[in-house]
Amino acid sequence: MNNHSLLAQADLGESNPILNIIVFVAFIVITMVVVTRVSKGGNKKDASDFYTGGAQFSGTQNGLAIAGDYLSAASFLGIVGAIALSGYDGFLYSIGFFVAWLVALLLVAEPLRNVGKFTMADVLAFRLRQQPVRTAAAITTLAVTLFYLIAQMAGAGSLVAVLLNLDGKLEQSIVVAIVGIVMIAYVLIGGMKGTTYVQMIKAVLLVGGVAVMTVLVFVIAKSGFVGLLEQAVNTHDASQTAAEAGTQGSQLLQPGMKYGATETSKLDFISLGLALVLGTAGLPHVLMRFYTVPTAREARKSVTWAIVLIGSFYLMTLILGFGAAALVGPDVILAAPGGANAAAPLLALRLGGSIFMALISAVAFATVLAVVAGLAITASASVGQDLYQAVIKKGTATEEQQVRVSRITVVVLGIASIILGILAMSQNVAFLVALAFAVAASANLPTILLSLFWKKFNTTGAVSSMYVGVGSALLLIFFSPAVSGLETSMVPGADWAWFPLQNPGLVSIPLGFIAGIIGTYVGKPDNLDDLQAEMEVRSLTGVGTEAAVDH
Repeated sequence: MNNHSLLAQADLGESNPILNIIVFVAFIVITMVVVTRVSKGGNKKDASDFYTGGAQFSGTQNGLAIAGDYLSAASFLGIVGAIALSGYDGFLYSIGFFVAWLVALLLVAEPLRNVGKFTMADVLAFRLRQQPVRTAAAITTLAVTLFYLIAQMAGAGSLVAVLLNLDGKLEQSIVVAIVGIVMIAYVLIGGMKGTTYVQMIKAVLLVGGVAVMTVLVFVIAKSGFVGLLEQAVNTHDASQTAAEAGTQGSQLLQPGMKYGATETSKLDFISLGLALVLGTAGLPHVLMRFYTVPTAREARKSVTWAIVLIGSFYLMTLILGFGAAALVGPDVILAAPGGANAAAPLLALRLGGSIFMALISAVAFATVLAVVAGLAITASASVGQDLYQAVIKKGTATEEQQVRVSRITVVVLGIASIILGILAMSQNVAFLVALAFAVAASANLPTILLSLFWKKFNTTGAVSSMYVGVGSALLLIFFSPAVSGLETSMVPGADWAWFPLQNPGLVSIPLGFIAGIIGTYVGKPDNLDDLQAEMEVRSLTGVGTEAAVDH
């Protein structure tokens, strides 16, 4: 550890690595027991049971699970760190992640539940040609899922690095590998049912833990919200590194810049906001949760529950972010292993000592495990249902074969996410997730909305929208300062960045819509008017929802 970290421990209290490991292992064992028990009642070879838990969850249960799926390591570790280091610029993440649910509730939740069966592609392919649409949907699903997984893995590495005082890359890499292995085990053993219960437990623990921390911040700070803000500003002003590295530590902008400082940063602000607000309604692992309830009414109810929990959580992250700035300080946060992602665990150490830090960090670790398990289920369902069953086997595969392919996908995806997560360990996880949101909003949302609400929309339009959306988003990210050109980039020693914005949403999201519209007018009509009419009726009324999507 460097001198700053030693000073941090002296000021905040001593972290106890052995205690932290005991709490972590205990939590993994308990959740694994839960996963094993709940999975015993189902048929592991049944696709419905593996992908959606048999659609047997109530709206309240699913609302808890959605909150558990959505409140990721980015929400807890990344946002608290971004607010602590960048103030209002960091709070944009909280606002964007929360407001996005209004789009999901009003435009997507009920129609999606009424029309689909297992995956997002069920909706897209309902009145379009199956094979090209399902292939494109599977590719976009895998792209979004992999980006999101990288963020969660990076968060796990940062979190455990703080807890166990691991400065070395090798030790952090081992932690990321362990998270990947546990994730694979959760999904293979429990399927969607086991994963859902882990997410419900984690949502309750996370919101409860953050509520306790919020109360303790005001108790320790001995002031109201205005007093806390003043303390945070004073701590920043006295900081040695905040002036030159505060924005750098949040991984958002070039050193010394804030949103609004230049025309480029203003555009970046708009781009990030667009990606966050529109991304949720295109996230495959969130959309898939609507299929785990028996009716569209329960789907609406689950989103309402999710909004209450998620909204409360994001309001509290504002307090925790400024609490970390005031009570921990930018110097200490940036000097700790994990950088910006260390703000929340260090605040827990400051508020309640090593035991409290161990408990809060175990909840954060559970957050990572629950989210990556949900992501893995989604990707495996897309490969099993969309690629293997509909494209490769042309609808002739048995459910047992589908599930077997999905399980293999989980293992492959787990290995890939471990490797990429190790490469991205130094990045702020909220920033990484914002890139996943940009890909989702560019590749999936235009196609979903156009398919649900535009009668003329055809297969050419859908395929064009998805490929142009995902291709442009990934291309612009690769050539952006997020990947190269800055000290805070993923590849700090190189510079091939020609796209000026950190987030591609401002360009790639409109491109997705434009490609869908042009493709529709250029391509031939599908002549599936009867299916279009049936889809419209089902999406609006739910009539015939339980029927299989076979055509």
